[in-house]
Amino acid sequence: MKRTAILLIDCPDQKGIVAGVADFLSRHNANILHADQHQDAERDLFLMRVEWDLDGFDITLEDFPRRFAPVADRFSMRWRLERSDRPLRVGLFVSKSVHCLVDLLYRHQSGELACEIPLVISNHEEGRRWCDFYGIPFFHVPVEPGSKKEAEVRQLALLEAHKVDLVVLARYMQVITPDFVARFPRRIINVHHSFLPAFVGAKPYHRAFERGVKLIGATSHYVTDELDEGPIIEQDVMRISHRDSLDDLLEKGRDLEKIVLSRGLRWHLNHRILVYDHKTVVFD
Repeated sequence: MKRTAILLIDCPDQKGIVAGVADFLSRHNANILHADQHQDAERDLFLMRVEWDLDGFDITLEDFPRRFAPVADRFSMRWRLERSDRPLRVGLFVSKSVHCLVDLLYRHQSGELACEIPLVISNHEEGRRWCDFYGIPFFHVPVEPGSKKEAEVRQLALLEAHKVDLVVLARYMQVITPDFVARFPRRIINVHHSFLPAFVGAKPYHRAFERGVKLIGATSHYVTDELDEGPIIEQDVMRISHRDSLDDLLEKGRDLEKIVLSRGLRWHLNHRILVYDHKTVVFD
């Protein structure tokens, strides 16, 4: 894997942004590997992702903020710098349904997900055997009625002890409190088993079946204080018919959930997502 740096930018749309960034990188001997951009005309906003090889780059990443400041100030940029050689540490949360957990553990073991998974936390025991199989530490933290606060205190302590950067809710069927969300802003990814904004909350397949829908879907999104209202990362759908039973919907939906969650996680790990105004741009 190449050692690369990734610069993510959003700022008011204006002339010269691409030239300014490219000129800065060129003057410091950067070999640009990927560059992508998007203009949101309604918001007069420019968004950009640029990735370059660190071999030969003649300033340190520690000194990058100071050296890049004149360009950023000139265009009123909000920006962040990431690097490919520092994999994120991902904590997985799961409840009784383990299909998304098993899928992510397999993808991680096979090298598809460039991250570390230091632990899995669950309010049920169903996922333990899969974590044992893949050699991932498993922590059972029950969430009894009236004990959510105490459970979250223990969960947050585990995440801190394992230096977790990102939390993934792999069908974790508990509502996360605002205090928890505040500890990981835009760093909690959830999979919801419907094509949001349709059928938020619990048992969406049951409600879709009752409504006789012809398409079912799944959504991966960032978690906010509002239930199932966070910025959407990825979605997919599947056509169904009157011949499909509720069990058919549940089975087909599980496949969609695995796909959209793994895609959303991969794009976050590769630093391809910019969030703005309750929306996301996912760069190619």
